[in-house]
Amino acid sequence: MRQFLLSNRRELIAFSILMIALIAYLATHPRGPSTYVMTIWANQCLILALAAIAQFFVVLVRGIDLSVGAMMALTNTVASYVLAGTGLSLFGGMLLVLAVGTACGVINGLIVVYGRIQPIIVTLATASIYVGIALLLRPTPGGSVNFDLADAMTLDVLGVPTALVILAVIIGAFWLPLRRSGLGLSIYALGSSETAAYQSGIPINTVRIAAFALGGLFAGLAGTYFSYVTTTGDAGISANFTLNSIAAVVLGGVALSGGVGSLVGAVIGAFILETIAFLMFFSGLPPLAQPFVEGLVLATAIAVGSLTILRQRNRLEVFRR
Repeated sequence: MRQFLLSNRRELIAFSILMIALIAYLATHPRGPSTYVMTIWANQCLILALAAIAQFFVVLVRGIDLSVGAMMALTNTVASYVLAGTGLSLFGGMLLVLAVGTACGVINGLIVVYGRIQPIIVTLATASIYVGIALLLRPTPGGSVNFDLADAMTLDVLGVPTALVILAVIIGAFWLPLRRSGLGLSIYALGSSETAAYQSGIPINTVRIAAFALGGLFAGLAGTYFSYVTTTGDAGISANFTLNSIAAVVLGGVALSGGVGSLVGAVIGAFILETIAFLMFFSGLPPLAQPFVEGLVLATAIAVGSLTILRQRNRLEVFRR
């Protein structure tokens, strides 16, 4: 038990903060902790959580993806064209949207690996391209998605928000197996030390591209879920989600230096950010105060993370002596 608490202390601290913020939010909401309130909250949180997962995989291999929001915008606009049908056409449309997101991530990874350019520069450039394509597809918000599918994805199952069910499936059926797989271990190894990973025989180029591909896949999922919530396509959603996805992974205890953190932590960080936004809205604080408070929370998280890294480096220095 003690080992579990120590190895997951980042996530546990973040979860404690989330619970405090959620209780405060529910206490200030006029309708209290109802299924409706929890469903609206979970839907908004899941959108950012999926974007944070996209960012998480890139950060884990020592990168920052500035195109997460742009990939969301592109897949969201594509979804507004191809998710309005039924049956096989709807299923094919879903696959197409996810393929577009994954392809964008692969393109990012290929340029980073074979162009030998820093991820932050590559993704800054590709973000403009992806947003440009999205604007060509949807100069103004419009389109639609299948309303039955949208309802199924954004309402509740026996009083439990569907968004939380989706999240549980992602963690249980995707993350836990991946974390223990060869690819998952290779991603962590690459983020911890590229030299050591290379000397261990890990194909670092392939692993890095795979991390970017996973980022693109989850950005595509985020854009798709945004379509379910809004039932429309909008090319102008990119900026806020990119910055908030970075903030979420930091809040969730993921180290920007790479190799440290978990998908669960990134998700919790996203939920914290959205819960704070909801809390400030219903507590009557001026809208202009929201960026200030979020900035304070993020700065605190970065400071705590930096202290942890500094402490680890100091221990290494003592060991070397």
